[in-house]
Amino acid sequence: MSDTLTEQKPKSVKPPKQKKPASLWSDAWYDLRRSKVFIIAAVMIAILVVMSIIPGLFSSVNAFDPTTCDLTKARQGVSAAHIFGTDNQGCDTYSRVIYGARISIMVGVFSTVVTTLIGGLLGLLAGFYGRWTDTILSRVAEIFFAIPSTLGALLILALVGRDNAGIWTVVLALSVLAWPMVLRIMRAAVMSAKSQDYVLAARALGAGPGRLMGRHILPNALAPVIVVATMNMGVFIAAEAALSFLGVGIQSPDISWGLMIADARNRFLQAPEALLFPALFLSLTVLAFVMLGDAVRDALDPKLR
Repeated sequence: MSDTLTEQKPKSVKPPKQKKPASLWSDAWYDLRRSKVFIIAAVMIAILVVMSIIPGLFSSVNAFDPTTCDLTKARQGVSAAHIFGTDNQGCDTYSRVIYGARISIMVGVFSTVVTTLIGGLLGLLAGFYGRWTDTILSRVAEIFFAIPSTLGALLILALVGRDNAGIWTVVLALSVLAWPMVLRIMRAAVMSAKSQDYVLAARALGAGPGRLMGRHILPNALAPVIVVATMNMGVFIAAEAALSFLGVGIQSPDISWGLMIADARNRFLQAPEALLFPALFLSLTVLAFVMLGDAVRDALDPKLR
C-alpha cells in the first residue's frame, strides 16, 4: 500500500467528577430545605426580625407613634384608625405591638448567645479534660440547677430594683441560671466525640488539645447544642414576658409584650384587644422558635432520618 496510515491519537477521556462526601451538616440542610415546618417557622421568624429592626416599616400602616397617647381615646375597639384598638392610656395598640417585638427578640437572642457561649465553653472543657475539671464544673452547674430559672431571675431582678431593670439586666438574670443546661449537653456530646476513632487517630499523630477540641471534637459536638439554643430563644422570650408581667422585668417607657399584657389585664372586659393582640404575637413568636427547633432537631439527629 502506497498510502501511509496515519495514527490517530485516542481522545483523552476526562474522569468523572467525584462528588464530595456527604456530611451531617449538608444532609441536615438538604432536609431542612424540604421541611414545611422549617420553612413556615423561618418565614415567621424572618418577619419578626425585620419587625424588630425596622418597626417603622410596619407601623407606617396607621402612622401612630407608640409613645403618643390620648386619654380621650382610651379603650377604643378595633376601627379603621386603630386597627388593634387602643389601650387604657389611649395609645395605639398596633404600633405598640410592632415596637414591642424589638425588646422580646433582643432578649431572646442575647440570652441565647450568652448561655450558649458560657455553657458551651465550660461543657467543652469539662468533657474533654474530665477528672477534677469535670468534677468542679459539674458541681458548680448542679448548684445553679437547684434554683428554678424563672424564680431565680425574679429574685435577681427584685434585688436589682425596678429603676435599674432594663434589657441587659433581664438578659443577665436569665443567662446566669440557664447556662448549666447547655454545659451538660455539650459535655455529653464532647465525651461521646472524643472516644471516636478520628479523634484517637489525630491524638496519635501528635495533635494538641487545642487542635483536637477546635478541629475534631467541637464541630461534631455542636449539633445538640444548636437544637437547644434554637428552642431556648422561644423560652427566653416567654420568660421575659412573664417577668415583665410580674412587674420586675422591662419597665415603662420601654415597650414589651409582657408589659402590655400586664397593663391591660385589669380592663380586659372593657378593652380585650389591648391584651389579646400582644398575647397573640407573643404566642406566635414562641411557637415559631419551637417549630424551628423541632425541625433542626429532626434534621440533625441521624436516628430520626
